Amino acid sequence: MRVLIGSLCLAVGMTINVATAPAASLGLFGTVEFKAESLAALPQWRRVLQGIAAEEPTYRACAADPRACPGRSAMAWRALLDGLDGAPRMEQIRAVNRFVNQWRYKSDQENFGKSDHWQTPLEFFARSGDCEDYAIAKYVSLRQLGVPPSAMRMVVLQDTIRDVAHAVLAVEADDDIWILDNLTNAVLPHTRLAHYAPYYSVNEQARWAHVSRSSTLVTAIDPRILRGDRPGAQR
Repeated sequence: MRVLIGSLCLAVGMTINVATAPAASLGLFGTVEFKAESLAALPQWRRVLQGIAAEEPTYRACAADPRACPGRSAMAWRALLDGLDGAPRMEQIRAVNRFVNQWRYKSDQENFGKSDHWQTPLEFFARSGDCEDYAIAKYVSLRQLGVPPSAMRMVVLQDTIRDVAHAVLAVEADDDIWILDNLTNAVLPHTRLAHYAPYYSVNEQARWAHVSRSSTLVTAIDPRILRGDRPGAQR
């Protein structure tokens, strides 16, 4: 299998022997991971992080006074977070997954008239969205509950059963990695989801390219995926 890593960890046309690459480690979904500290290759993610930072004062105001929440959906979100404050981590993870999954799936074409647009939580709660928007809303929800960014990643992957691109949230807890997916309220360990083949994962601190352990060479994955674009349908 050949994957294009682009600027994530190598230049186009270069090859890496996965077995000997020093930056590689075994990680999500049993893949070999290549970590990079810079988020420069992911403009969609950088833009949404800026949007989340701009929303932080609203999150604080909403927490202090429900009347300051921008709508009933945001008020319900805040009530959920208040109710989960101090709860066991797995209870928080499962409750956040269930809560966010209540929103009806809505494509970016339907929402914005274009193929791909990543939303902040308040944007998502106002109009719903698609798979990466669910993952982002869950990421910020858990961060608000005290889960460190280093314990979470949004994962862009291929669902090999449905043959579509997809996005989920991966969270470390109780000595395992758990997957929060808009397709199900069940929160499962990543090792139970063999049909998910990740392209890349990201949090506020770093990004990772993923390569199957059966691969021996890495040359090229579609660079649109590494930019946060969407070459094919997602859900």
